[in-house]
Amino acid sequence: SPFLTASEATVMALGIHVDTGSLTYEGTSARDAAALAWLMEQGASLRVIAEYVEPGLSPQLQDLLTVVLENLQLETLRSYTVGSVLLTTDTFVPGLSSLASRLLDLTDTDALLLANTYGLKESGSREKENSGEGVVSNRLTIIGRSRIEGTNLNELFQSLGGGGHTRAASASLRNVDPKQTLKQLVEQLKTQIPHPPIARDLMSSPVRTIRPETSIAETHRILLRYGHSGLCVVDDRDRLVGIISRRDIDIALHHGFSHAPVKGYMTPQLKTIAPDTTLPEIESLMVTYDIGRLPVLDNNQLVGIVSRTDVLRELHQQKQKGKQGAEHSQKHRELPYCPLPEFIQQLLAASISPQLQQFLSQAANIAEKRGWKIYLVGGAVRDLLLATPEKNLSLTDIDLVVDGYKNLGLGKTSTHQDFSVPKAQTNNYKSPAVELASALQKLYPAARLEVHGQFQTAALLWHKDPEMESLWVDIATARTEFYPYPAANPEVEASSIRQDLYRRDFTINALAVRLTANRTGELLDFFGGLQDLQTKQIRVLHANSFIEDPTRIYRAVRFAARLGFQIEPQTERYIRHALQSGIYERVQGDKASTPALQTRLKSELKYILQATYWQPAMQMLGDLKALRCIHPTLELDRGLRRQLRLVECCLKGRQNAEPGTINNYQLPININDWQLRLEVLIAYLAPKNRGKVAANLQLPIDSIKRLEDLEEKKTKVVATLLGCEMPSDLVLLLRQYDLSMLILVAVQSPRKVRRQIWQYLTKWVNFEPFLNGNDLKALGYKPGPKFKQMLDRLLVAALDGIVRDRVSAISFMAAHYPQSSAL
Repeated sequence: SPFLTASEATVMALGIHVDTGSLTYEGTSARDAAALAWLMEQGASLRVIAEYVEPGLSPQLQDLLTVVLENLQLETLRSYTVGSVLLTTDTFVPGLSSLASRLLDLTDTDALLLANTYGLKESGSREKENSGEGVVSNRLTIIGRSRIEGTNLNELFQSLGGGGHTRAASASLRNVDPKQTLKQLVEQLKTQIPHPPIARDLMSSPVRTIRPETSIAETHRILLRYGHSGLCVVDDRDRLVGIISRRDIDIALHHGFSHAPVKGYMTPQLKTIAPDTTLPEIESLMVTYDIGRLPVLDNNQLVGIVSRTDVLRELHQQKQKGKQGAEHSQKHRELPYCPLPEFIQQLLAASISPQLQQFLSQAANIAEKRGWKIYLVGGAVRDLLLATPEKNLSLTDIDLVVDGYKNLGLGKTSTHQDFSVPKAQTNNYKSPAVELASALQKLYPAARLEVHGQFQTAALLWHKDPEMESLWVDIATARTEFYPYPAANPEVEASSIRQDLYRRDFTINALAVRLTANRTGELLDFFGGLQDLQTKQIRVLHANSFIEDPTRIYRAVRFAARLGFQIEPQTERYIRHALQSGIYERVQGDKASTPALQTRLKSELKYILQATYWQPAMQMLGDLKALRCIHPTLELDRGLRRQLRLVECCLKGRQNAEPGTINNYQLPININDWQLRLEVLIAYLAPKNRGKVAANLQLPIDSIKRLEDLEEKKTKVVATLLGCEMPSDLVLLLRQYDLSMLILVAVQSPRKVRRQIWQYLTKWVNFEPFLNGNDLKALGYKPGPKFKQMLDRLLVAALDGIVRDRVSAISFMAAHYPQSSAL
């Protein structure tokens, strides 16, 4: 029946009150409240409930509380305290759940199992009943309470026939061994207790260090270079001897001690931790001694450092646990604000191919055997988190980062430790990235292994492989970078995963997923990239990012156009400030090499101009005045927009032409659409600047030559075309020029000239005069230099309508080139 009696409703409501602490326990759900409301509608008696659920303990329970406190057994496991106690009473004791809750608060235990064993007389044989005797049955009631994240008392007690909530449950048993049953339950509960994070999981590694003899001025320069707030000081045996903070350095500089060694200003008395120090212990040390960072020592060697930020991030991650329904999120593909490792693992399994999953697992296994950590980073993580059921993720280009270097000692005199490899030693040295790639290539022999450059990054490449398809995997060791001057190539050094992510362009690209144990699936998001994905905005990591690398302006626009995101307002202000500062013009005048305004800028322009979204991206660049990175005078004004539209009409007309029609003008030479669009941009500059800009962007030689000659050729073409009356005049003039040149001339010319060039491109560029050289040989003409003259004359006749078909072409050749004269 869907309806209950008042007594039944009261008993059920009482159970909810007890299990949820009258809806106050942390594990209480909305379903509990809804169920309680429905039971009240069914007539549950609040008077009876209040009698059993009371804030105070009954006299009987108060007496038992003393007994329980005297006999409570406490165990500490993984920084959690677990309590257990067995009460023996003559009869059933009501309200033991209240006693358990009170005991949990009084003892400050994290989990408690309260067991009560008692005897219950049951009916036996008729003879014994008549004699007043009965069968005594042993009963055991166990009540559990837990405040430990990750434990599930409901699951634990279901094995005993009981149940409840994850944080509160109970079971009632008969004829069991009370001590043994409670002991087994305690052991099972202990297996549920999660391992707390330890320093090895939280720490940043490797650690940048200096020697005690390093000067204050040099230390200040290192702090500025790497953006650190402090440095560890180690002796010549790499043993930690102190820490110096930016505040210490600032005071020393203020008093004029720039040349003094840091050993006179560092803090020598340090609190340190071991790699297996737990999070609660770390938290306690930081709070007790007001420490912002704790060095991690293993056998007296510095292996990492844990900062206050690391601790806060981990505590925030733990806080989210229990608040997210990973199963619900996976079902609806809703992205949690702080996704747990389990969610990320489910997302990977649902979004990428089994073959790629296996490859990543193999990479993780190899890294773990060598004591390294490996991460999936950058665009692959971004696209993974943006994947939807309607649009499955297809990764063709992924980046892996290996965190495998030891500490970065800066030495006594060196300004920085460069982990690049001398060319003479390259063949004898393998970075962690190359070693990992080499090991993977042995498992995947179909992949081509490439080792890049002095810094020993590597790549594995598959092309149309039956299993891996076309896949490019870049593998690098965690690095940091420093720009010696704006628009330069950065100086790259080995570093930690945190610094590797910090060197990236935008928060949405500074995400990483850990692939190695014990925290597989952990999402590293140090800069709020996940939130920016949710709000669909492009946000830069630091204020000087665009000053250091102007190509990031173009990358911001490219990602915004491709993903449908907005550039975050402060990021846009940074872009405009960098462009208006004039820094790019100054640095080009002062420095011989500015790769960010040369080859790297061309690469970004190629990405944009060959994409389907190039037009909105170009409009964004114009609104930002960002084309001045190409040249200070270049702006996307009305005239340039018109020329870009004209060239697009030309390219679309070529693509949309129907085969076999007179308007089919498949260009006979390779014209890169993106390069032609770029040439239109450069051609909009003053003639004297075109060749210089094209050379600066390192365009092909023919492109540079075309832009240098454009003005002269345009003048000649325009003047000559005005006098062309017959089609043959037009064709004979225009076929002297390559088609890219004609398109550039057309978009810059008056309408009449443009129409003539369009007519040539669409009608005459591929026109054939009905006969070719083979036909002439078949007609009996002997091959020779005169063939060209004969075919050209036939072409003119065909263009001007004198010759209209093959028959008339043969007659034309016979009339103008009799066989006797042709021989």
